[in-house]
Amino acid sequence: MLILALDTSTAAVTAALHDGSAVLAERTALDARKHAELLAPSVDQVLAEAGAGVGDLTAVVVGVGPGPFTGLRVGLVTARVLGAALGVDVHGVCSLDVLAAAADAGETGVDFLVATDARRREVYWARYVRDGDAGPRRVDGPRVDLPREVPSAGLPVVGRGAALYPEQFGDAVGPLEPSAAALAGLAARWLRDGVEGPRAPGTGREPQVRTPDGKGPVPFGLLPPEPLYLRRPDAMTPGARKRVLGRA
Repeated sequence: MLILALDTSTAAVTAALHDGSAVLAERTALDARKHAELLAPSVDQVLAEAGAGVGDLTAVVVGVGPGPFTGLRVGLVTARVLGAALGVDVHGVCSLDVLAAAADAGETGVDFLVATDARRREVYWARYVRDGDAGPRRVDGPRVDLPREVPSAGLPVVGRGAALYPEQFGDAVGPLEPSAAALAGLAARWLRDGVEGPRAPGTGREPQVRTPDGKGPVPFGLLPPEPLYLRRPDAMTPGARKRVLGRA
């Protein structure tokens, strides 16, 4: 097993290789405006560090967000193109689940939140509970809300959202951005445990289609490699023009 993991759902552009047991290499850069410029070199670097080539990959896993439209699509397009070219499976994972998996948020049975920057003074968030050796399990979300509308109730909060709005969430706990190393480790565990997920077109199974507003239920586990948007796009297709002249 050799998994390439990618995530561009936040300001972090991150890539990692995982052999099913451990992370072999990881690269992360923080630049919200250079996802496209930074991702391909990062992939080349982790492959070179591990002494591997793209032909050695057995799967690609990508963070599907939620996140901004443009940056998020860079990772998804890259993952799907690699999967189609190499004939390997491409799996998606909710990027909030990746942050939760990387967090040390307390004892078993204790709830915590993950919150990331959704811009427009809002946050993407989800609620998790620690489930023993199985790690955190999502019990609510993902959602997008104003910070004051998030039911934090004094819970620990992981992610950039806590750092941006400490008056609402207190001090951030754990990582601020998702890492490809945590993404790869989570996906490797789910694949070992036989969690079967939808795959990219051209690799044996078509991905499921989400509702246009992205507000349908989001399973906890492997997902289609499709962007997880919690808002409708600002740019909408114009409707048919109205007739303004009367009939002759």
